[in-house]
Amino acid sequence: MKYLKYLLIFVPISFVLEFLHYNQTWIFVTACLAIVPLAGLMGEATENISVHTGPKIGGFLNATFGNATELIIAIFAIKAGQHDIAKASIAGSIIGNVLLVLGASMLFGGFKHKIQSFNQKASVNSATLLLFAAIGLVIPAIFLNGITTPERRLAYEGLSIANAVIMISIYFLGLIFSFFTHKDILSCEKEEECEAKWGKAKALIVLLIATVVVAFESEILVGSIEATAKNLGWNDMFIGIIILAIIGNAAEHSTAIIMAIKNKMDVALEIAVGSSLQIALFVAPVLVFTSLLFGKPMDLIFHPFELAGIVIAVLIANFISQDGESHWLEGAQLVGVYIILAFAFYFAPIK
Repeated sequence: MKYLKYLLIFVPISFVLEFLHYNQTWIFVTACLAIVPLAGLMGEATENISVHTGPKIGGFLNATFGNATELIIAIFAIKAGQHDIAKASIAGSIIGNVLLVLGASMLFGGFKHKIQSFNQKASVNSATLLLFAAIGLVIPAIFLNGITTPERRLAYEGLSIANAVIMISIYFLGLIFSFFTHKDILSCEKEEECEAKWGKAKALIVLLIATVVVAFESEILVGSIEATAKNLGWNDMFIGIIILAIIGNAAEHSTAIIMAIKNKMDVALEIAVGSSLQIALFVAPVLVFTSLLFGKPMDLIFHPFELAGIVIAVLIANFISQDGESHWLEGAQLVGVYIILAFAFYFAPIK
């Protein structure tokens, strides 16, 4: 994490380039690099605040605000009318967390430890919730496929809102299950892991400042996407699923890998699968509700390519969680699948 903070230099650079109306591609690149350390600071501040508030409220804060960066970026995409980018970033975060983050964690952790164990009950519970989330995202596309009547848009919006209400309800029920009725499943492995490094006031100030700056950077980033895609020959799906998903989760990626190397696979698994759960069951519904406030309703009808990637990731998560053990070859396979999907999205002839 400390090395990522050096990237904060790109915050003023991106602001200056935007002010000077410089090349849009360079604005996009500097905004991406600026968001990476800011996302890390937001996550670190949230973790420190959660320690001061106690395990129950703390767990809720971590679970609810762990993907604030992705949420902010997607909100600005919706505000700009770029719904496809917002939905692609949702799909990309789910796919990236399960395949890239979890895969890299198992790969590097497995290099140091022959076999790594994790809490089977907790992982199966998360994988089951993730399967439900995938069903919630797939059903609208299946049932509304082929509808060409004028009522198509109304059907999309109605089903998407209904799905969003159900999914976010399941999300909060999952939090109650994890932090209240079955709180023994998710607890700190060691006491020192729950110690705050920052004071409460410092954590709140850092969180507030980082959130505000991320909002500005997100607006700059979203504003430069169209020109960057044209200049580099990228499609919107590749930008949302691969690029935006990686920059929004970079800090979490490094943390999960470090935890796995320390043989704390439970923590790494929770970061990867838990983050995917939050994106699917919390961030996606919130974006649907937010789009209504902007007067630009966003549906939850994903492209078949995006759905294929999500289903693949979810099925793999369910297989991985069954035996409670992992090794480096499983990690290599997950990363391999992610790279295959990345190339597929890159070469896909989609606007």
